[in-house]
This record gives sequence, C-alpha cells and structure tokens, in this order.
Amino acid sequence: MMIQTVTGPVDVNDLGRTLVHEHLYVSFPGAELDPKATFDRPAFVAEAVRRLTQLRVEHGVRTFVDPCPMEMGRDVRLMAEVSEKAQMNIVCCTGFYTEARGLPSYWRNSTVEQIAELYIHELERGVGDTGIRAGAIKCASEGQPTMTEGEAKCFAAASIAQQATGVSIITHTHAGLGGPEQQDVFERHGVPLHRALIGHCCGSSDRAYHRSIAGRGSYVGFDRIGLTHFQKDEVRADCLVDLFRAGHSHRILMSQDHWCALRGRHGSPSDEAAIKAAATQANNPWGPGFTHLFTTFVPMLLERGLKQEEIFALLDENPRRFFAGGPSGA
Repeated sequence: MMIQTVTGPVDVNDLGRTLVHEHLYVSFPGAELDPKATFDRPAFVAEAVRRLTQLRVEHGVRTFVDPCPMEMGRDVRLMAEVSEKAQMNIVCCTGFYTEARGLPSYWRNSTVEQIAELYIHELERGVGDTGIRAGAIKCASEGQPTMTEGEAKCFAAASIAQQATGVSIITHTHAGLGGPEQQDVFERHGVPLHRALIGHCCGSSDRAYHRSIAGRGSYVGFDRIGLTHFQKDEVRADCLVDLFRAGHSHRILMSQDHWCALRGRHGSPSDEAAIKAAATQANNPWGPGFTHLFTTFVPMLLERGLKQEEIFALLDENPRRFFAGGPSGA
C-alpha cells in the first residue's frame, strides 16, 4: 500500500514515526489582500526546514502530515521544497475548511458531485498544474449541534472521493464536539469508519465521548497537544490513558495542530487571543514549535504509567495502520 507525499509515493511501511496533524503555513482567506500581512518566503523555508530537521534528528520523526485545507493557504510547491531540504516525508490533503471560516462561495454553491470531482482530481492527478498529489482528504465541521449545509455537502463529497480512491480522511471538529455526527455521515455514505480520524477529540474531557468514537471503529485524534488554551495537557493525558486502558490503544493518534507560519490575523476574531497565547507559550514569533509532544507530553504519559514502547507505538504503528486502510482493531 502506497501513500502519496508531496515528493512522490511512499510505502506506508516506510512512513516511520508520524505526526498526523500539523501545519507548515496557514493563511485565512483574504489575508493575501492585507498589506500588513507580509510573508517572507526564504525566512519561512529556513525556519520550517530547521524545525523539521530537529524533529527528524532529535525525535525520529520521518513523516509530517499537513492537512491544511485547500483555501487556507495550502501551497504544495512550498511543502515540496521544505520536504526535500528537511529530508522529511510531507503528506498534503485535499478538502475544504468550515463554512464560517473557509469554503469559498464558488464551491459552497457547487453540487456534491462537483466537489467530489475536485477532490478526486487532486488525489489522482495533482493540485492544479503542479502534478503534486494529495495523500488524504480533509473534512471540517463546526456547526452546533449540526453541520451547516455547505459542510454536509463537503462530507458527502469526501465520502465519494474516499470510496473512489481508497485514501484516508482526517477531520476537524470544534471544542471536541461533533465526532459522532461526522461518523454518522460517513456511515450513511458507505465509508468504513476505520478510514476516518476524528480530529481534535482531545478538546473534550468527556471520556465516554472518546470511547464512543473509538468503539465505532474510528481513530481518535489527541491532536492538539500543547494548545492549552483549548484544553489543559494534563486533562488530555488523563483522557488518553483512560482510553488506552479501556482497550482502544490501537485507535489513538497523537499530534499537535501547531503551525510554523500564520499569515496575517487568525480568521476568527474570537480566536485571536488563543493564537497569541499559543505563540507566547512557545516564545517564538513563528508560533508553536513541533517538539512539545516529545519534550513535555510524553513525560506526562510516562508519569501516568504508560511504558515508552506503548507511547511510541501510537506514533509509529497507529499512523501506518491508519493510512494502510486496515481495520483499526488490535
């Protein structure tokens, strides 16, 4: 089984240690119109390469998945340049963000079939004229208690594209809510639930919620580690260990949802304080670093009784199984 990276196909058995939800460069729609929202590409490339090289050399990470939605500044040529210079596999995604903060009107007003056709084109032929193919699908919903109409269309389109191409799906949820609804949509459209990673579940402290997602067969994203304005890491660690002890270790995926560069302001004013908090927390003008999971969160899990080999299986074995498409059972 092969997975597409921005520099070509890689056997899933060669992915190695993998961070399944991180970002290099993010730009909310419209930031390119802001004269204050400058972007120094050479400086960014140097910093991104430094960070990914540090991950590879110091922590053994070999694959970096960037599920940046296509309208949120996704630049596959930029990813490919960083990938080659850092000697890191980078997987990009096709798919749109939430209706409130992304999803351009052109596609919001398109049919499910038209959106699916776009996704399949990027998965099978490449993004635009780059020839660089996406390796997974990104879906996002923030509507409470239900998805918006536009989000529902994108989830339906993602389901069509998944079945046509066999790739995995990575989702975004808000405040650790909406996972069961996402699973319902996938199930209605025939997507095996083990092909979906329900993202940002660690935003919820409800252990029954985590067990429910895992119990239906999907992978559970503890993938905002270090973003303590969304949830305390101590709570994340307690919940992860609970899910592990409940027999769902094989369905846990860890990452951080950190970014190296954000162009301009965050897309939602209400989140501005949170983004500033994240940058201040890392004490770095480029935003949160990518090593927090290893330097801070892994020790938390060790303190709670998990063994080192158990922890690193979540980063080594689980991503391989997820992208290979096999059942998420133990």
